[in-house]
Amino acid sequence: MAKAKQLPSGSWFIRIYDSELKKQVSFTSKLPGKAGKNEVEYLAHDYLTNRKHKQEAGLTIGEAIDEYIALKENILSPTTIEGYRKERRNSLAALCDIYIKDITSTKIQAHFNRLALKKSAKTVRNAHGLLVSVLTVYAPELRIQTTLPKVQKKIKQLPDVKEVLKAVVGSDIELPCLLAMWGSLRMSEIRGAKKSDITGDTLVIHQTVVTVAGEHIEKDSTKTIESTRLVHLSERVRSLIAALPPEQDSLTTLSGQAIYKRFSRLLEANGIKHMTFHDLRHMDASIMLLLNIPEKYAMERGGWSSPHIMKSVYQHTFSDEREAVEKKIDDYFESLMDSIF
Repeated sequence: MAKAKQLPSGSWFIRIYDSELKKQVSFTSKLPGKAGKNEVEYLAHDYLTNRKHKQEAGLTIGEAIDEYIALKENILSPTTIEGYRKERRNSLAALCDIYIKDITSTKIQAHFNRLALKKSAKTVRNAHGLLVSVLTVYAPELRIQTTLPKVQKKIKQLPDVKEVLKAVVGSDIELPCLLAMWGSLRMSEIRGAKKSDITGDTLVIHQTVVTVAGEHIEKDSTKTIESTRLVHLSERVRSLIAALPPEQDSLTTLSGQAIYKRFSRLLEANGIKHMTFHDLRHMDASIMLLLNIPEKYAMERGGWSSPHIMKSVYQHTFSDEREAVEKKIDDYFESLMDSIF
């Protein structure tokens, strides 16, 4: 190992080469005399010892997850990456200090047994999916056989459509709400929609805005292949868009959190049972079922994934049949609107 040198200032200095980082690493001490020399030599020795131990031990689960996330960061969506970080932090933290060479299927099962006592089945399965993906890369020889809790089917009981319409019509979030419950748009799609994407009564959904760690990120893509689609805008929705400030291209300038908070306050003020903003899309799906809209058109309107739609390029989105679907849905909502005013 290199020897410590004393600088003109009196401080002690030592430089060693890190073969893994492929660069020199320096240590200094301001202690006078032999104490300073001993300190920098100890720091250098400790660094090399720990580095050697780390090379022999390999990566910990936490380090492997971090490397895996870094590898995927520019490939997967920001929301997916943020989800991975949350799973590492909240669901996999107890495993993160274990070296990959020491992990076993039994230890993994024990961890998820404990996790299942505190977390939902969906959360447990998502965290396990991330861990398996990481270990497939960093420990491909490990056979993981974990028994996981089954996701229980949840039946949503949504409020009456007319009552929700009464609450949102005339409010400052009427447009986002109608785009969700009438046009079947996701929150990120509503935030990414622009006037410049509209031709006549048709809105092209091809970009989104999401918030990750407080940062608003514009994405030139949608959640799935099917989500990139054409959306029919009703006369009511077009009138709300026409009333926006001329210089404003975005259909809303509000954050997702701001829209959700205002929506929750509207529900509470009108005595309506709590529902999420995303439930407006579920409401739209229920209405299409009520109106006997063929599944093909329902899937197209909402951009929901389906093996049948996956291969579609939407050339026939506004065929005569689809236009009849839009008219049927518009007639339904407009009849409710007429009964409100």
